[in-house]
This record gives sequence, C-alpha cells and structure tokens, in this order.
Amino acid sequence: MLNAPDYLINIYPNKTQVIIGVLFELINDAAVVGIAVMLFPILKKHSESIALGYVGFRIIEAVIIIVGAISLLLLLTLSQEFVIAGAPDASYFQTLGTLLLAARDWVFLLGPGIVFSLGALMFYYLLYQSKLIPRFLSVWGLIGAPLLLADAGLLGMFGHSPFSTISIFLNLPIAVNEMVLAVWLIVKGFNSSAIASESAKTDINEV
Repeated sequence: MLNAPDYLINIYPNKTQVIIGVLFELINDAAVVGIAVMLFPILKKHSESIALGYVGFRIIEAVIIIVGAISLLLLLTLSQEFVIAGAPDASYFQTLGTLLLAARDWVFLLGPGIVFSLGALMFYYLLYQSKLIPRFLSVWGLIGAPLLLADAGLLGMFGHSPFSTISIFLNLPIAVNEMVLAVWLIVKGFNSSAIASESAKTDINEV
C-alpha cells in the first residue's frame, strides 16, 4: 500500500488495516523490551555491562519503532486530509507524504536493522560465553547479526529494495535463527546446569 503511486488516496480508506498494523508494532515493542528485561537477571551473571548494553539497545530499538508507528499515523492523517479535500494541491501533499515515507524507511533501517543487530551481537555473545543454549545456536546468531547489519549498510548506502534477493539472503540467517531459538527456549529452556554453575560462582564470590 505504501509503495503504490496513489498511496495518499489508498491509506485512509484502509485506516483499519493501518491502525491494526500500528497496534502490532506497539505489541512487538512491548515484547522486545519485556523479553530483554526478563533475561537481564540471567545474563548479568555472565557480564553485567554487556547485559545492560543489550537491554539498552532493545529499548532504543523500541523507541525507534514507536517513531515509525507515529510516522504511519501521520501518513494516515495526511491521507485523510488529502481525500477529504478532494485531492487539491497534490504537490504539497506529495512532498509531506514523501518525507513521512522517508522517515519511516530510515526508522526501520536504524531500528530493526542497525540497533537490533548490535543488540543481537551482545545477546548471542553472552549466550555463547554462558553456554545457556547449544553453542551452534549462539554461533549461528553471531553470524546472522553481522549479515543483517551489512544489509542495513547496503540499504543506507545504495537504497536497494528490502525485498531484493541480496536483502533476503542477508536477512534469512538471523530470521530463521530467531525462530529456532524461540522454539528451543519454549521446549527446552536455558541450560539449567549452566545457570546453576554461574549461581554457585556468584555465591562464592559474594562470600
């Protein structure tokens, strides 16, 4: 819808779809921050500074995505004014629309692209060091995150389509890894022996 030439005409009639999309983005935001906060007590036992960095990057990512959601709501308002006014000075509305679309593109380049990748590197590094999950999953994430970061760099420099073959190739490893990791944690959870071992070390250090 947003990529169509007549997006200013189409957004407002599809406002329900747009609002639902914004709500899903906000739910995703809450999940992103909530998961990071819940994992912090476990991750900080291995490196509190890196764990704090991970939580910080997740919060930054959430804030950036909220900015993207706001830009979409502003596009909805702009489309409403455009439709109600009967398509008056199209160049004025097109300019505003182009700016809002560009803002949304940059938001998703920075948030789910760059900031997510940096947070993921910290996350998978801690998982690798702690052995909370099988090492192959951590290594997989440590490979996938830089590939996603590289894709964000290519998008920023050359502006290729996020749905291009190279983008899909660079995004696929971390996307599949995140799904596999989610299933693993639901079914198996973290390595209990690794948690117990680290807790014992912490108790000894405190003594």
